[in-house]
Amino acid sequence: MSQLSRFSRTAGLAVSTLLLAGPALAHGGAGFGGGFGAGFTHPVLGWDHVAAMVAVGLWGAFLGKPAIWILPVVFPLVMAVGAAMGIAGIPLPAVEPGIAMSAVVLGLMILFAVRAPLWVAATLVGVFAIFHGYAHGAELPSTANAFAFAVGFVLATGLLHLCGIALGLSIKWPAGRVAVRGAGAIISLAGLAFLTGVA
Repeated sequence: MSQLSRFSRTAGLAVSTLLLAGPALAHGGAGFGGGFGAGFTHPVLGWDHVAAMVAVGLWGAFLGKPAIWILPVVFPLVMAVGAAMGIAGIPLPAVEPGIAMSAVVLGLMILFAVRAPLWVAATLVGVFAIFHGYAHGAELPSTANAFAFAVGFVLATGLLHLCGIALGLSIKWPAGRVAVRGAGAIISLAGLAFLTGVA
């Protein structure tokens, strides 16, 4: 079996698994007591977070060096600022629509193969990271250790970015480019679903 065929089969299995999985909400505020485990599961259990964070890795991989590493570093750094705002109770309007729009916009960047300058891409990713971080910080369980919680959600975010990068590296092949742009379309449609309340 060729490497491309093996990749296509693995990617198809991963997408099928994601499509068949049941929905999970990151903004329910219940289930985990606090600390690292709660922080780690918070972004992983919310499809709105997963879509945007994977999109950051995908777009970075599509843009190539140095964006492939800079975007996934910018996102968690700025997200930590947003989390601090949420913990401090600093008002931030339209948090949930901002999170949904991150998936819509980043998905469109991937779908249409937008090769934005690095500073534009980093600024866009950073703006969206504030909304994601704010949601994490504002929903910090009262029993949680804030530092352990933050370490958990930053680590989970990094892993989701790495998943996006891993998928994005398939752009070396024509079929991979089609698959990555298709993933952008799916992410954007998912963002629209989150935005309209369908998902």
